Amino acid sequence: MGQQSLIYSFVARGTVILAEYTEFTGNFTSIASQCLQKLPASNNKFTYNCDGHTFNYLVEEGFKEKIWTTPTLVRYENFPVISRGEDMDYRHRAYCVVAVESVGRQIPIAFLERTKEEFTKKYGGGKAATAVANSLNREFG
Repeated sequence: MGQQSLIYSFVARGTVILAEYTEFTGNFTSIASQCLQKLPASNNKFTYNCDGHTFNYLVEEGFKEKIWTTPTLVRYENFPVISRGEDMDYRHRAYCVVAVESVGRQIPIAFLERTKEEFTKKYGGGKAATAVANSLNREFG
């Protein structure tokens, strides 16, 4: 991340953290994850203060993506056929950075905007739509 004032960052789809990065240890990772569970899925910026740190979030408004549902057995002309269901799911993408409180809000929010641009450019709706937890750490973290 380049600055000691920014100590932890992640990108999440819904409540699934896709990529995260830190060079530090502390309970800020679990606090940031707990806050993620409670974020509204609206297009907004949020900052929470805790233990001398700010937990800054940029939530990208929900977007629809195709998901595959559980296969079901159906009958077609009296023959059993397995149908792979598909559905659209409404999800949001959240970007988080934990910063030292004294750095203020402007630098963390600018960092989140840049992270969002880079992540969207690299992954768009493709790989990020199906990635499992922490699977993008090496590529993006």
